Amino acid sequence: MQKIVVLNPKGGSGKTTIATNLASYFALEKLRPTLMDMDAQGSSTHWLSKRTQEQPLIHGIAAYERNTGLTRSFATRLPLDTERLVVDTPAAVEPQKLPDITRNATAVLVPVLPSDIDIHAAAKCISNLLLIAKLRRDEQRIAVIANRVKKQTLVYKSLMKFLENLQIPVIATLRDSQAYIRSAEIGLGVFEMKPNSVREDLEQWLPLVGWLAQRKPLHIEPGTPAITSALTTAPKVATVTLESVAPSPPPSPTKPSVFTPPTAATTPQLNPRAVMNAVVTPASALSSTKGTGNTSKIERSESLLPSLLRRVFG
Repeated sequence: MQKIVVLNPKGGSGKTTIATNLASYFALEKLRPTLMDMDAQGSSTHWLSKRTQEQPLIHGIAAYERNTGLTRSFATRLPLDTERLVVDTPAAVEPQKLPDITRNATAVLVPVLPSDIDIHAAAKCISNLLLIAKLRRDEQRIAVIANRVKKQTLVYKSLMKFLENLQIPVIATLRDSQAYIRSAEIGLGVFEMKPNSVREDLEQWLPLVGWLAQRKPLHIEPGTPAITSALTTAPKVATVTLESVAPSPPPSPTKPSVFTPPTAATTPQLNPRAVMNAVVTPASALSSTKGTGNTSKIERSESLLPSLLRRVFG
């Protein structure tokens, strides 16, 4: 089973949008997803309540509710057939709770908006994941999603430069689209909407779901609590600077871990072969293959992303 945590203590970064759309995608792929809502606002739970019986099933857990008759472990137990657990975390989550929330996580996705305030909050979030939750950089479980972006802006370029310095992979860049607002209103994901109306949005999700397909699941027994009990001893919250998180510049130029945004004169092109290569290197799906003379060998089975590929390419 995969446990995917969508986390950023900064409110308004798009955590619920990403969590609900991921759950929708997994449901279409018949991977029996469970969507855990830890946010007291209950936005993910409200989205689930709008779904009909005709839509692919997504099991929901309202982890923010407090039932005095149940233990925390019992209230957050997973269905036995769960294959994908998506955790929508609240804003202002306390650093000492990060080890419990991220324990056994296959992936921790950090959505970041292109603004100075959000960049500062993302630096603090990633530092806490590395220093308090003890997620090692070389395990490649942390990834960033640049959310609600307008690429031809100075603040977007500042965001990408900041993320490059952290050497944390940017696995997707999602535009500021009305499709997410419409889908949230009716309890759908963009994957369940008419492909012609959301084609550009679906293309932007291809590197993200490809990167997740690569993650090696960590061992979580079905039916066990999704969130463990509180720590008996809270770890000391470290005060760090961005310089302490970002590694020192290498002595010689190296290939950046994030893709370079296209210039105005170059429009990224997608094709099925490049998409399948995104399963190995997510940024390759966003790179133009024009003028290469050939295409890279497909290293993964073309059945990994069947429903999404059909929606994008017909």
